[in-house]
Amino acid sequence: MSADIDDTDRRILDALLDNGRASASELAETVGIATATATKRLQRLEESAVVDGYQPEVDYEAFGYEVTAVFRLDVAGSGLAAVVDDLRDAGHMIGVYEVTGGDDVVAIGKFESTEAMNAQIKDLLTHPEVRSARTSIALETVCEYEPVPVGAAEGE
Repeated sequence: MSADIDDTDRRILDALLDNGRASASELAETVGIATATATKRLQRLEESAVVDGYQPEVDYEAFGYEVTAVFRLDVAGSGLAAVVDDLRDAGHMIGVYEVTGGDDVVAIGKFESTEAMNAQIKDLLTHPEVRSARTSIALETVCEYEPVPVGAAEGE
């Protein structure tokens, strides 16, 4: 992380993570700084790509995506890039991760039905670079997309 990030920046970021639509004056009030300071610091964080866009929180179930599935894939070494590219482009994945351990890739997808999820599984299993795939269906979403506070660096 950049050495230019200080405690005030971290507090601004935490306030922004709590409310991504907060105005500069609301951020300033939460953090305890002047509005002009909050504006300048937020602009600097955006310009340096520490803050890179703002996204809405979407209730996927409201759009009929009732099934959340976690895929764990064992991939032939040379095919990793092709597999993650295909998963990213599949249109159902909300997260694709290259990981260490017994699996090479973990992907999380949202689907309208188990039939749609099964179609994705069949595509994965027929991918020439996928050696094996294991799937788990989430029974209950306990938390999702929860921001990680940046207010205190680890070990502080």
